[in-house]
Amino acid sequence: MTTTPLLTELTIRTRVRAHSATTACPCGAAGGATDQATTTLADRPDATVVRHAHTVAKAHAPDTTGTDLTVRLAAAAHLPRVLLPPLSPTPADLHGRLVTFWPYGTPVDPEDPDAAPWEDAATLLAHLHRSPAPTALPPMRGPAKAALAVARLRAAGPHPAAPPVLRAWSALPAWARAEAPMPDATSLCHGDLHLGQLVRHPAPDGPWLLIDVDDLGLGVPAWDLARPAAWYACGLLPPGDWARFLAAYRTAGGPAVPADGDPWPALDVPARALTVQTAARSIAKAVAADRPLDEVEQALVDACDRMG
Repeated sequence: MTTTPLLTELTIRTRVRAHSATTACPCGAAGGATDQATTTLADRPDATVVRHAHTVAKAHAPDTTGTDLTVRLAAAAHLPRVLLPPLSPTPADLHGRLVTFWPYGTPVDPEDPDAAPWEDAATLLAHLHRSPAPTALPPMRGPAKAALAVARLRAAGPHPAAPPVLRAWSALPAWARAEAPMPDATSLCHGDLHLGQLVRHPAPDGPWLLIDVDDLGLGVPAWDLARPAAWYACGLLPPGDWARFLAAYRTAGGPAVPADGDPWPALDVPARALTVQTAARSIAKAVAADRPLDEVEQALVDACDRMG
């Protein structure tokens, strides 16, 4: 991994923050910070994330605005039983990027799919969707992220799997393609729900919490259920896992779907949009790596073909 000035300075800032937390806590809850290595968790154009001991720092995407991010941080701080609260209420500036600091939480183990916390994720979403939204909260960015994925697909150049994905995209309503306002966008939504957005805090075995406020905002709550719904529809999520997820969401009073009966009238458009988004990202990555689509990626393309 190439070390950039941003990554170098972010690493230093994270170590300093972790050390400050250690010395400020007489009980030593964050102890050992100076003895631990710093780990780069992500280094992409849209996010650079570094961990040192119990502190995590994130440099957000270059187009992130301070106003929107500050409101989203406030939302996380006011819902500490749903969203991981930040260590600071305002972002810092580093090499022209906004930076936030967070406590470390234990992520979902990708090697143990049977232990995936589907019920916990659903319950957290239901509580999030029922929570009052802060004043001036921007729109949830789910449709905008789907549109960005399709734009990257088009920029990647010709690919035999692209046409069915683009046909499925064009068949979606304008709001799902970020070309019109979302209908009835009054619920507080996460905007990018997947299992990588959950951690246990305090680590290692505290309660599950949602992380990543970059896409948080007012929107259609069904969007937050769309990825597991799409995986289920594509045959990538076992029916039992989907049933447990949906039942937990309903039990917690989630407003995205009816309390009983068929949930698909509410989920259909978001699930199709997330299928297109994931397929578009998969094809763009395959083109960049000059490799064929794998079995899961092809299943997503096939689903788009059926939708088109």
